[in-house]
Amino acid sequence: MKILLPLLFAFTVCGMASCGENKGVPSTGKTGGTEKVTAAEWGARADSGSRALLRSFWDPEMYYFWTNNHGNKEFQYWPQAHALDVLVDAYERSNDDFYREYFDLWFSGVWQLNNSRHHKGWYNNFFDDMEWIALALLRTYKITGEEKYKEATLELWEYIKEGWNDHAGGGIAWERYDHIWSKNACSNGPASILASRLYREFDNEEDKEWALKIYEWEYRKLYHSTTGAVDDNINGNTGQITDWKFSYNQGTFVGAAVELYGITGEQRYLNNAIFAADYTLTELINKEKNILRKVGDGDGGLFNGIFIRYFTKLIQVEDLEEATRKRYLQFMQHNAETLWTKGKSKEHLFSPDWSQSPDPGYETGLTEHTSGCMLLEAMSVLQAVEELE
Repeated sequence: MKILLPLLFAFTVCGMASCGENKGVPSTGKTGGTEKVTAAEWGARADSGSRALLRSFWDPEMYYFWTNNHGNKEFQYWPQAHALDVLVDAYERSNDDFYREYFDLWFSGVWQLNNSRHHKGWYNNFFDDMEWIALALLRTYKITGEEKYKEATLELWEYIKEGWNDHAGGGIAWERYDHIWSKNACSNGPASILASRLYREFDNEEDKEWALKIYEWEYRKLYHSTTGAVDDNINGNTGQITDWKFSYNQGTFVGAAVELYGITGEQRYLNNAIFAADYTLTELINKEKNILRKVGDGDGGLFNGIFIRYFTKLIQVEDLEEATRKRYLQFMQHNAETLWTKGKSKEHLFSPDWSQSPDPGYETGLTEHTSGCMLLEAMSVLQAVEELE
């Protein structure tokens, strides 16, 4: 089993100041009478969004991302992870040190702010929050080789493993203190992904065992093998299921299954990933427009971007049937084109509804803008792979 590798671009795009003035990137190629946007063009589009992330949300003194672009500078822990992920995406795509220069600043700023809130450095009461940070830090370690990112990832991993308890027969709890009986998809899917990636990186057999154990618990308790749906959580005291369906829970289940398929080669993991992705593409969309449905701002603003991140990993699995890959790529392209043509402001800030142009002066939240960035960065990677084939 192989994973298709993304292509790193070395092209130069517009500078920080001019990107905000960009009125759009022209498409030059045509395929079958429709526009064919090249990987370089998708990269330029992604660049405009990722630079807008820094221009509109980055605090140049405290080194973290604000809650919105209209003066709310509240520090929120878990969105910082996804903003860093976008910077890593952008650096992988462009090889531009402009993005890499923010890694160290982010590391010091987020640590200091979280520590000042009496959370002891990277620590947080919510296990899922720590998992998102650890996943972003591990990616940063892989691309830089700097030990501090590795050490922080492993420190967080030790905290995260303490979240496993016997309520509901296992699983990582949502919170450490207040709701140790609440076992959520958002605290188990990402934990399994993290464990698999740690195993791949450091070859520690115990991490593989954790990845399998966490995944199998979520598969038994929250995944519907007849539909591909993933429930939000189970109350370990009562056994009651909260059957909310969210794109990010689908996405991290997909991601965990793809990681385990890569490690084990067992077909059932790939089958489960496809089934969960197909549920999302049929049930969690705006069916009239065939795009991921608007979830909202705040925490919900990140849900679709998280799905996109791990859905992209599924599309890159070499063993995926070509008809399925083509269908997935068409969905991605349609969502990305819709966002680019209808869902951005003149400053290249993104709406939580990818089919609706933001109003002038629109208050953009960090979460929804970051989701849009994830979509465009993912599309540049997928188009690059397609052009290599």
